[in-house]
Amino acid sequence: MAAMPAEFDVDAMLQRFRERAHAVRQRGVPPLEGADRKRYVDQARTDFMDYAIIGDATGHLEQGILTLTIDLRPETARGGEPGAAGA
Repeated sequence: MAAMPAEFDVDAMLQRFRERAHAVRQRGVPPLEGADRKRYVDQARTDFMDYAIIGDATGHLEQGILTLTIDLRPETARGGEPGAAGA
């Protein structure tokens, strides 16, 4: 694996994941029928969840190690207002 570039921006990476989640949520379903349509919709749901989870992370890079912290508790259990996390 190649070395991490010195100018790696954790916040920019997390923003790209938020943008990917938004793009998946906004895209339409192509003209598919039956099982193919279900597979496409199921994959889009999984893609959105994966991108949104990473996009909601906080991260830092220290000595070449990227650490992401992801709070998977419901928003009401986080002690904040609903919609405050990852907005």
